[in-house]
Amino acid sequence: MNRDSDVGALLRDLVPQVVDTLVRRHGRFETCEDAAQDALLDAIVQWRTDGVPDNPLGWLTTVAYRRLADRARSDIARRRREATVATMVRADEPAESGPADLHASDQDDSLILLFLCCHPSISPSSQLALTLRACGGLTTSQIARAFLVPEATMAQRISRAKQRIRTAGATFELPPPEDRRERLAVVLHVLYLIFNEGYTSTSGADLHQVELTREAIRLTRALHRALPETPEVTGLLALMLLTDARRPARTDDDGNLIPLAEQDRTHWDGVALKEGIELTAEALAREPMGPYQLQAAIAALHAEAGSADETDWLQIVILYRLLEQVSPNPMVTLNHAVSAAMARGPRAGLELLRPLEEDDRVAEHHRLHAVRGHLLEMAGDRDAARESYREAARRTASLPERRFLESRANRLSDTAG
Repeated sequence: MNRDSDVGALLRDLVPQVVDTLVRRHGRFETCEDAAQDALLDAIVQWRTDGVPDNPLGWLTTVAYRRLADRARSDIARRRREATVATMVRADEPAESGPADLHASDQDDSLILLFLCCHPSISPSSQLALTLRACGGLTTSQIARAFLVPEATMAQRISRAKQRIRTAGATFELPPPEDRRERLAVVLHVLYLIFNEGYTSTSGADLHQVELTREAIRLTRALHRALPETPEVTGLLALMLLTDARRPARTDDDGNLIPLAEQDRTHWDGVALKEGIELTAEALAREPMGPYQLQAAIAALHAEAGSADETDWLQIVILYRLLEQVSPNPMVTLNHAVSAAMARGPRAGLELLRPLEEDDRVAEHHRLHAVRGHLLEMAGDRDAARESYREAARRTASLPERRFLESRANRLSDTAG
């Protein structure tokens, strides 16, 4: 790992701690988060030139406090607060031992921050952005690049999200027990979406955005440390590790997509697979059974198979049936159809696709056409398969997926010729 990536990884770990500290002292999430981001930008410039200070957390916290002081001086109440802020800044001047009143449990603070960023008052897209910025330590420009929107657009989205949290009266504390389970489900869903966008980008020239998958795994690890007895948290971490372990074999040297059945499994990350399988066993030993535990179990079966032909497809079909009961959605049905085709033949899979043709959530989605093309090809209907692949290619905004689908269609054309 080079020096720049070392600094970036360290900052992503530290910035959420700075936000935690400032919010606990000041209670103004939007102002404190902005101050932490200002400190982050200062560190990116200075640390890569001068090196990382002996106490990086103390350095960041001190600079963030100075940014808060700068903002306070321009406020109407400057005269009442300036002396207090200045005293606080002097007390935290670099920082041989770091901030004096760090909370006894940094894990609890990280958990609170995740819940705050996934507050129900803000939209799912804003939850994604705010989680990456406040919890992940990514800058607005990094998040904007990841989701292929202008930086100004992303800045507005983040700003509106923080304003909504403030208007909702959210405080820096865990939600009450009666709301916690529902809110945890939102947190897990946001981390799952961040990972999925990193693993298969919905648009653009690259199949993967490694920065997003790494952040999703890092944040889920933090959540697992805070809630080690929660089976769905364990299941989600296992699912991410088992899935990301396949990434090295998922594209060729030119960035072209290689489907699971054709991947060289010796290139999979063995360390991640081992940890993921162990976490899956741990998650499955606890109840109740949730969607991430079941998806992790499916991923573990793929990981344990030496090849596509050795995969226990019948067991995977059973798990997808359970998953459809626990968390019914069209994407689960699509994956169920593929596994059913592998276990019982392509016609069984095609039969499962029929109801999706009338489902508005997926009828226009490229994945439905791609899966239909794959199953039709398995069934020997080359002309229909070729048309489905071409239709899927027209509908996707991902260039690697489009190239892959077009290559499948062209291959069938060449064979027919």
